[in-house]
Amino acid sequence: MTTATLPPGPKGRFLGGNLDELRRDPLALYGRCAHEFGDFSTMRFGLRRVYLINHPDLVEMVLVTNARNFIKHYGLKMNRLLLGDGLLTNEGDSWLRQRRLIQPVFNRDRLAGYGTVMVELAERLAASWRDGETRNLHADMTRLTLEIIARALFGTGLTDKASEIKAVLETVGKSFNRRLASFFVLPESVPTPANLHMRRAVQRLDEILYDLIRRRREAGGQNDLLSILLQARHEDGGRMTDRQLRDEAMTLFLAGHDTTSLTLSWGWYLLAQNPDVYDALQAEVCGVLAGRSPTPADLPRLPYTERVVLEIMRLYPAAYMLGRQAVAACELGGYHLPAKATVLMSQWLLHRDARWFTEPERFHPDRWADGLAKRLPKFAYFPFGGGPRQCIGNSFAMMEAVLVLATLAQRCRFTLVPGPPIRPAPGLTLKPSRGIEAVVRLTSCPGAA
Repeated sequence: MTTATLPPGPKGRFLGGNLDELRRDPLALYGRCAHEFGDFSTMRFGLRRVYLINHPDLVEMVLVTNARNFIKHYGLKMNRLLLGDGLLTNEGDSWLRQRRLIQPVFNRDRLAGYGTVMVELAERLAASWRDGETRNLHADMTRLTLEIIARALFGTGLTDKASEIKAVLETVGKSFNRRLASFFVLPESVPTPANLHMRRAVQRLDEILYDLIRRRREAGGQNDLLSILLQARHEDGGRMTDRQLRDEAMTLFLAGHDTTSLTLSWGWYLLAQNPDVYDALQAEVCGVLAGRSPTPADLPRLPYTERVVLEIMRLYPAAYMLGRQAVAACELGGYHLPAKATVLMSQWLLHRDARWFTEPERFHPDRWADGLAKRLPKFAYFPFGGGPRQCIGNSFAMMEAVLVLATLAQRCRFTLVPGPPIRPAPGLTLKPSRGIEAVVRLTSCPGAA
């Protein structure tokens, strides 16, 4: 029976609500809500009340069953200056029109063509490593995936601009975290020092992207994703404007490198701590590839490598939280949600829930070997979201993670450098709290040429 009573939740301060806890440790706050108050709880962040749901059936109601009544939440709107009206932030008919136009970019045949680029760049990175040297693996994986998405999206490398782009993205991430945990958020148009710094950073990224779009228009006839978007036509024959191209390119560029770099970074962190898993991974890639470069055709022959990736994304999902806002008042889980209510759904929580995963804190890729994915409730595991707005680049990301893992696992092992604990630091995505520093040990497959 529906009730107007609020769900239970942690008590907060008179004015700030639960903002202090959010600032200190968001994951701990969400975990406490799920542990103490069950599958439906509520918190208050300043003047804003949010609802946290922690059951696959409730998530499915929001993302699938009643998806038309839920739009992207306020957090993403804070990034409109950066993302514009790309697929990640757009809504309604405009979003659907763009989604249909972009979907063919990620068909199977085109994706296979990018596999060569992924492997080539991973091999180039491995060739630059020296036995016994210490590397920041998070920095290396970020540079690698940045170069991969640049080549796939724009047909050109961005090595000379990698440091500049990294600095811009750090500015964006800090701005998002600060605004999300603020009692009162000033519009981006207000010329505060922080807003002006953010605007300058986005303006520089815009200059880089618009220059690439201009050069692609002039060159024509290329097979990168941007060239395909330039030629794509809506049903009425119209093409995307430069602004639409910029927004979609920005979205694909940011989402296409950050999430995969984190999957790979957390992957090496987990593998370094679990040598038995690394042994099994290396046995498979060496047995299948015998030292040669992997190709997309090898993917069906690397099931354990794929399971490793699935398990990395279970424990450390780059997208650790989804948020939606109710368009109209509705019922959910026995409670009445008012219009504009914000609903949060956490992959971090559900992926580590003992109701769905035995030994949930254990890194155990073989849990996926016996059809677990088919037995799970649909939204007990959703690293790429779900419903109509499931990540459009999920196949690209999975192929990239498996191919890069297979390429590098043949050539090296890592030993973590002792230091303070590496903790997940939630912001726009789930980053390591500090760089993942490790000593490289170069290896080779037995019998490899």
